[in-house]
Order: sequence, then structure tokens, then C-alpha cells
Amino acid sequence: MTRAAFFDVDHTLTTSVGLFRFLSYWYAATGRPPHHYVRERQRFKAMTAAGIRREETNRAYFGLYAGVDRALVEGLARDWFTAELTAGGHFNEPVLTALHDHRAAGDLIVLVSGSFPALLEPLADQVGAHHILCSEPETDPVTDTYTGRLVRRPHQPMIGQAKADAVRLFAAAHRIDLAASTAYGDHVSDVPMLETAGRAVRVGCDPTLRQLGARSGWGYLPGAPDPHPLPLPDPAAVRIPERLLP
Repeated sequence: MTRAAFFDVDHTLTTSVGLFRFLSYWYAATGRPPHHYVRERQRFKAMTAAGIRREETNRAYFGLYAGVDRALVEGLARDWFTAELTAGGHFNEPVLTALHDHRAAGDLIVLVSGSFPALLEPLADQVGAHHILCSEPETDPVTDTYTGRLVRRPHQPMIGQAKADAVRLFAAAHRIDLAASTAYGDHVSDVPMLETAGRAVRVGCDPTLRQLGARSGWGYLPGAPDPHPLPLPDPAAVRIPERLLP
């Protein structure tokens, strides 16, 4: 059987929440004023403060893309990722080093994230990940635009218990020895996934993870530093066909 290393992405492998970093980039590229991003960011913070579960805020986030051309998002996502690499500081270096060590040892590298393919595929190419398990926005088969919903299949969105269930299903399909595998996460919502692997590594200082890790003998890696400022694009320099604009 094969070993694998399962990595949460935001604030584990990377230093920021990609969904919101990209949202600010997308709004700027399509000519929306900065207060549109601020308004949406505050709305999601208010939802979290009100105790709304991460699964529901994740679903609400993808509602922002209703009616938007998939090709537009994917193209801007590649530009965004290039901008992140150019700005520097995109990766949590101790975790990136661990990923490279796993890959060198022959382990399958699997990214497990509530983000979506447009943002994760450039990242997977950059770090040499073999597979992505993630939230998947639904697209209209006729217009190839996002519907604002997630696909209707299990493990959506890829948050909390869904991560663990998806990891187990993936392991069964790919003959992965979970007892010999490793999982990395930074947040209490990653606990179900961390508990699927024979070795778990908590990243950062989440107090619940610290307590669980102390009882269970989990490994530890430093949390992600603050991300570098992200230069936003000038919409005049981004040539987007008018038919693709939201």
C-alpha cells in the first residue's frame, strides 16, 4: 500500500485565506470599487461572529460567483497566483518543507481544502501535489457559468467532517495506508481529518488543537506568518472580453 500526506491549505501550507485574497483581486481586476470587497468581507466576518458554521459561510461565498463565466475566474485565478508568488511570502515555509520531504520520500501529496479548483490547481502545480480534494462550484452546462451553488455530491463543502470522509474514500480508492500516512491542519475544523491519519501535525497555536495534540502525541509546526501585501491589478491593464464581465 501507498503512504500519503494530506495538507490543509489556508494558514497551513499558505499564509492567507486564498478565497478572500482572490476575491479582492477579482473585484479589482473587473473594476469594482474597493468598498465592494470590504462589504463582503465584513458580511462573512459577521456571519462567523454570529456562530454560523464554516460549512454555511463557505456555501455563501460561492454564491458570489453566480452567473460568472468559469473561464474568466480560472484565468484571473492564474494571474492572482502569479501575483502572490511575485509578492513573496505566500507559503508557510516549514510546512512547504515538510511537503517537499514527503514528496521526496515517495508519498502522495493531497491538498484538502474548502477552496475550489480554480485557486488550487495553480498551487498544486507549483508544489507538486498529486491530488486535490476541495469544494466544487457547480457550473451551468450550457453557459459554462457558475450557478452560485456547490455540486450536489457528498463531501461538499470540503469543511470539517467532509474532509475526513473524503480522505477515507480517497484512501480506499487509491490503496492508501492511512495508518502510515500524515495529515496537517491549523484549525479545529481540521480535527476530523487529522484523526484519520496515523500521524497528525498541528500547525500554529489553535488552543483546541494544542490540547488534542498534547493528549494524542501530534507533531507540531509553526503557524503561518502574516502574508505580504498583495498588489492589485489595474482593471485598465486587464483585457477581459466584455461578454465575460459580471
